[in-house]
Amino acid sequence: MSLSWGAHLPHLGRQVDAPTLKHYAQQLELLGCESAWVSDHVCWPAQIESKYPYTDDGSFAPAPDLGWLDPIGTQLFVAGVTDKLRLGFSVLILPYRQPVVTAKQLATLDVLSAGRLILGVGIGWMAEEAEILGMPWDQRGKRADEQLELFDKLFTQAQPQFDGEFYSIPKVGFEPKPVQSPVPVWVGGSSQAAFKRAARFGNGFHAAFQPLDEVAAEFAQVQAYARDLGRDADAFTLSLRVFLDPQGVMEPAKAIAGSKQAMQDKVGELTEAGIAHVLLDPVARGGVSGRLDAIADFMENVA
Repeated sequence: MSLSWGAHLPHLGRQVDAPTLKHYAQQLELLGCESAWVSDHVCWPAQIESKYPYTDDGSFAPAPDLGWLDPIGTQLFVAGVTDKLRLGFSVLILPYRQPVVTAKQLATLDVLSAGRLILGVGIGWMAEEAEILGMPWDQRGKRADEQLELFDKLFTQAQPQFDGEFYSIPKVGFEPKPVQSPVPVWVGGSSQAAFKRAARFGNGFHAAFQPLDEVAAEFAQVQAYARDLGRDADAFTLSLRVFLDPQGVMEPAKAIAGSKQAMQDKVGELTEAGIAHVLLDPVARGGVSGRLDAIADFMENVA
């Protein structure tokens, strides 16, 4: 099995502007990356007590004055300046958003990109941010499940309607539909509820910054739940977000790092673990251009 490669876009940081984003996305396409990805935050509460799940101490590194462009808006822009890149979310936080409006934005993105959307979804971790947005945080897993069910109806039915515990709509016209049917849904998370969500609503599982043995074990649970539902578990995609770390400053288990040979060895381990798609999150000196150079070197000399 050969790996496909994606890379995180510079829609967050000290340099967030249209020329930078356009150049970066177009270079990813020229380098042979299959996909380009964005992450999701709207604002930074002054006080955050919620724990980030991907660091040992629960801390979240980005500074509160860091620029962070809207993920859906960013991908709409990238759709207009590229031709082939698939456009993914790592991940779109469903509890932050009103589902019908979000469905319209996502359908628009898929139509305008000629079917390049990868809908990576999760339920988030920062309760303070949801409160600022005026969105409920209680039972957010069940709410997310209903949103995904509602998305499916809006994306596929001629006159969709929905009557759930949290969301209800009468029969409506919802056009245009996404180009892709079904829209690929890659579910993130590391709980049993997330695994069940992936098995029920997804066709992919999107893990982030975890050791390979943990990822493989989690994906096995997703596949088991999928088989229980009568779905083809072997058709599910396993995706992993990792740091691309030429200087070796990040935790090794979460990165492709070091020399060319060390990186090639790690790629072999990823393949053996059943990873089908890798999202490279570059960590390199030199700002945006340094991160792009790291991706170029990797794609040309390792991948």
